[in-house]
Amino acid sequence: MNRISISIVTPSYNQGDFLEDCMTSVLNQGYPNLEYIVIDGGSHDRSPQIINRYKEQLSYSVSESDKGHADAINKGFKQSSGEVMAWLNSDDMYLPWTLKVVADIFEQFPEVEWITGLNGTWNQYGAITEVIKSRKNIYDYLLGDYVWIQQESVFWRRSLWEKAGGQINESIRYMVDGELWTRFFQHAELYHVDCLFGGYRKHGSNRGVEFVNECHKEMVNSISRMKENVSSDVLMNADKLAFSKQCLAAPIPGRWGYLYPLLKKMGRTAFAEAHYKDISFQDGQWQLKQVPYEIKLS
Repeated sequence: MNRISISIVTPSYNQGDFLEDCMTSVLNQGYPNLEYIVIDGGSHDRSPQIINRYKEQLSYSVSESDKGHADAINKGFKQSSGEVMAWLNSDDMYLPWTLKVVADIFEQFPEVEWITGLNGTWNQYGAITEVIKSRKNIYDYLLGDYVWIQQESVFWRRSLWEKAGGQINESIRYMVDGELWTRFFQHAELYHVDCLFGGYRKHGSNRGVEFVNECHKEMVNSISRMKENVSSDVLMNADKLAFSKQCLAAPIPGRWGYLYPLLKKMGRTAFAEAHYKDISFQDGQWQLKQVPYEIKLS
């Protein structure tokens, strides 16, 4: 049976300690319609030798100087043609079932345009040390709750990529993924899959940890730009949810006992519009469901 085509790009620079684990986590899945592209920024460690070792299994690879992380990802996607797209940084990994599950979902649900799995964390030795479910949608972003949609677990259709501009914003230095999500949200809802796809490896020199303040600044700016492009109905619903959040944060004794149900009733349209979209495995198959939106105070 012909499976949906999937394009994965791995950008890398001097990540020889982790690159092979990353690449084999993709290649060893044996997915039959995979386009795997590795873009190395001219590494001075053993990365070029590792890439060359797997060259026959790659659709495209190059090791040359580039203009940074965003440029490398764009270079890779320009060489791609798959209907489903994602990138996996060279210090991260997928789980053995990831591509099959991703294909199953996109083939079964043509209305689904982008998905994310459970958030996973690897340690420096390649062991999963944390798994959490973090639901996010456009209303969370508009209310400032953007931490985090895990990039290693996100997959999307090429049609969404093209509607959102067809490129990574190279003016963004760190949160190129978060900025991309702000553009995706303007065109499609994010579906949360009850499955672990991949993980973020913590090894002591992660850019996102080292430059966390810069990451937050870039996200705030990206969300501000998103607000300029979303519909007035979405902004109105976001305002209603923000008002509910402000009321619930007020120091009123016993506020959760009576105030929250009242606020949800008053703003039921806004809460209904903000329901999360989930995909869970039940009765032997993947099924779509809605999960009620809840105000998060922290």
